[in-house]
Amino acid sequence: MTYQNPILDEDFPDPSILLAPDGFYYAYATQTKRQGVILNMQVARSHNLTEWEHLGECLGQKPVWASRGQRFWAPHVVLCAGTYFMYYSAQPDEPGAGLSLAVATSSSPAGPFVDCGRPLLSGTGFLNIDPMRFDDPETGRPWLFFGSGFGPIRVRELAAGGLSFQAESAELELIQPRAAGDPAAYGHMIEASWVRHRPEVDGGWYYLYYSGDNCCGPDACYGLLVARARHLLGPYETLAQVTGTDGVILRGNARWQAPGHHALFTDAAGQDWLFYHAIDRHQPTFDAISDEQGFSRRVMLLDRLEYGADGWPRVAGGDSPSEDEREGPDVISYRTPQD
Repeated sequence: MTYQNPILDEDFPDPSILLAPDGFYYAYATQTKRQGVILNMQVARSHNLTEWEHLGECLGQKPVWASRGQRFWAPHVVLCAGTYFMYYSAQPDEPGAGLSLAVATSSSPAGPFVDCGRPLLSGTGFLNIDPMRFDDPETGRPWLFFGSGFGPIRVRELAAGGLSFQAESAELELIQPRAAGDPAAYGHMIEASWVRHRPEVDGGWYYLYYSGDNCCGPDACYGLLVARARHLLGPYETLAQVTGTDGVILRGNARWQAPGHHALFTDAAGQDWLFYHAIDRHQPTFDAISDEQGFSRRVMLLDRLEYGADGWPRVAGGDSPSEDEREGPDVISYRTPQD
């Protein structure tokens, strides 16, 4: 099946993708306002990864510790032992508190998800944002990648139950932001981690994708960057360090501004695909919840990822979002939205 960007032409920021046992693909996204109603977290579903049905709210009840605010960001959902875990960021009610990592669970991929009742990790500012759970196939141990709010991308081991960190585990810093005086346009603020293990490539690599700098507003400048390591916990070497360039593999163009904060999904043929958001310059704003994100309307896009002879990834057809009609992913199963 072919597709053409955008694949979901509504505000749907920070997407993550999951194939559920019911045969549907589910996409989750940051809080928005839709048809005049605030949705704490969004969910949509698809039978082919290119046509999406918006299902609405999936975190209907706010956490007891974040019941008064309107800041719920970047959900990442995984299925473990029959339970769906949603890792996300939220603003606590406590005055002066920074964004916190959180986790909610559900028996259904569409929710409703119920928060575990306490922050997973609290802090100051917006250091603790954009969680991504990764269960290391080499060891089976679960890890949470997150950050950064002008700090580093970090990782910490989760306890077996997934609702807390492993006792006495420590945060590890993996990727550092560019120095304040560095004139390069990307990487001063880095966020939105996503890990991909490719054991078949040149002895095996862990790829750590992340985004920077500024996602939103009229002056948004955002792009997708990548680093890789032989081991999950590093040391990681960035594409910028290897090539001496800005290291950006996806950047804006005349139509699409500030692309990034992606999810990576591997289709039935083993092909990697990027699901990500970008601002449509033809319709850049919407009736947002507040003006802190510059009213940016970030819609969901899709592009294929390929790997060069050197093992480094690149976006098929160039380094910016596609605008023409293209062949879509090889879906694992087919269902219609009515099934």
